[in-house]
Amino acid sequence: QVRLVESGGGLVQAGDSLRLSCAASGRTFSSYTMGWFRQAPGKEREFVAAQRWNGRNIYYADYADSVKGRFTISRDNAKNILYLQMNSLKPEDTAVYYCAARMPTADEYDNWGQGTQVTVSS
Repeated sequence: QVRLVESGGGLVQAGDSLRLSCAASGRTFSSYTMGWFRQAPGKEREFVAAQRWNGRNIYYADYADSVKGRFTISRDNAKNILYLQMNSLKPEDTAVYYCAARMPTADEYDNWGQGTQVTVSS
């Protein structure tokens, strides 16, 4: 069991930057696939970015096309923190952002944070 707590959201203007953090507790998550998802009002939750581990201390990053080139996912395994650096924010990025964890043997994300609100004004 891993507890995930997001922080760093807020109200910004288009073109601004934010860095979201996801603090994990309970155990180290170096071998977990970690992801960021977001959900706007009236819409389903959508994938934003993820890091997967290949079992040889190598991480691979995946991004939704809508954020590619603007967002960067990273982690600090020593501190058990996952980050999402968001640059060149757009109004359509407005959503509640969730951190999620997927165990190496799991076929879906089964640990979720409470979410942090990101609002981007025009």
